[in-house]
Amino acid sequence: MKDFATLFTAVDQSTKTTVKVAALAAYFNTASEEDKLWTVALFSGRRPKRAVTTTRLREWAAEMADIPLWLFEESYAIVGDLAETIALVLPPNASVDNRDLSQWINALRGLADVDDSERKRFVLRAWQSLGGAERFLFNKLITGGFRVGVSQKLMTRALSQATGKPETELAHRLMGNWHPDDTTWHALIEADDPTADASRPYPFYLAYGLDDAPAALGDPREWRAEWKWDGIRGQLILRDGSHFVWSRGEELMTDRFPELARAIDHLPSGTVLDGELLVWQDGAKNPSSFNALQARIGRKTVPKKLLTEAPVVLHAYDLLEWHGKDIRDRPFSERRALLEAACANLPPEAPIKLSPQIAFTSWDDLATYRDNAREAHAEGLMLKRGDSTYRSGRKKGDWWKWKLDPLTIDAVMIYAQAGSGRRANLFTDFTFAVRNGEDLVPFTKAYSGLTDAEFRQITAWVRKNTLQRFGPVRQVTPYHVFEIAFEGIQKSPRHKSGVALRFPRMLRWRHDKSLSEANTLDDLNEMLRIYG
Repeated sequence: MKDFATLFTAVDQSTKTTVKVAALAAYFNTASEEDKLWTVALFSGRRPKRAVTTTRLREWAAEMADIPLWLFEESYAIVGDLAETIALVLPPNASVDNRDLSQWINALRGLADVDDSERKRFVLRAWQSLGGAERFLFNKLITGGFRVGVSQKLMTRALSQATGKPETELAHRLMGNWHPDDTTWHALIEADDPTADASRPYPFYLAYGLDDAPAALGDPREWRAEWKWDGIRGQLILRDGSHFVWSRGEELMTDRFPELARAIDHLPSGTVLDGELLVWQDGAKNPSSFNALQARIGRKTVPKKLLTEAPVVLHAYDLLEWHGKDIRDRPFSERRALLEAACANLPPEAPIKLSPQIAFTSWDDLATYRDNAREAHAEGLMLKRGDSTYRSGRKKGDWWKWKLDPLTIDAVMIYAQAGSGRRANLFTDFTFAVRNGEDLVPFTKAYSGLTDAEFRQITAWVRKNTLQRFGPVRQVTPYHVFEIAFEGIQKSPRHKSGVALRFPRMLRWRHDKSLSEANTLDDLNEMLRIYG
């Protein structure tokens, strides 16, 4: 655990990519295979399940620290992180335990089979023998809350330095539904056949946002354009007579979209499509809103009624593998031509649609299409250079997303709640309302968009203007107006206002506006009528 704690400290305390990569590469050169495998798993979000409830951990920590539980809870509210709070309040460790990372994880996982008293004895012994960063990391592992800012790109770069293998190959190896329980370091990183798992997707190529008009991109004839759909980015994989559906977040979603199984009847094995999962009704000109897709997202199994009400298709816009051959290094124009040929004879019942490209001769022509994107139920446009290869991760230059400006509405802050982590001492989560006669109707929450200085300023005001407290939430005097930006709006019977916003955030603090100048519920409903 000591070596892993040293690595974690080096990665966590530095903002320099070169320092993080060097620390990871050095660790991969010296650690055991079991520790290396778990390190890659932990840094990529594959955490062990929580072994002990947080309630028990708080009680045991307060007991060992010889402080009342209420004082521990007050400390927790200030620190904002349970693992860190426990590490801070406990007395110094009286002994040392030199077990390595994988041994500690296996011991923690063994707690599932013992009673509460044995769990307590194990945890207290661990706290007595671990100190500093090791104790903090043990707490993170036991709460199931281990998170650290290491991107896949950074991880693959470090692995490449340590193993000598190409970054692109390593990125492909780390994709998929693997876990330390069902693989080894050798099988995951070193084995000769990285594509043995038929379900394994390719790393997604991500576009950068285009802030200004695209004229700076050069000759428009070198570019292709298509709608930026408001759905779920996914890969549909057809291999060995089976199909697999992966999200951009590396989540296997095959069971959630059973209608895509019919794709194997229409396309050859060895096909991998990149596209957007959308709800698309038979005969509809455009896809349904993202709200219709949300009903499908959280379900492991989908009832027949929902399959009928919200049928999902893959709107394909790229071809990554064809007849079993990886074609990502071919120009986009060639991949697109192959994709069009593959989709040319698809019958209407096929769960795949070809995402159309937009013909344009000038950037001004394209700007007109962008202005009308919401009519197509799109978020804007995607711009792709015709000669671009399909790369891994977010790379600048060849793919751009030119999104519509967000919708906005001016609203009044009525509730505030403290943040967590480094913002535990600041109020950062707010509830906003619009006017309805003499009443204020809450309609959304937002927690991003302000600077640290603005968060400190509003925190000081909240503390002085609290009307009531409801646990961690404070009702405040309705005074401050904020411009709320959002990407979409839809009906929602779960909300008092009758609407729900997509990706709400604070665009700016309207110091120039008073409560009486905030928007009304009628304004919100008019936006729902136009854009919902």
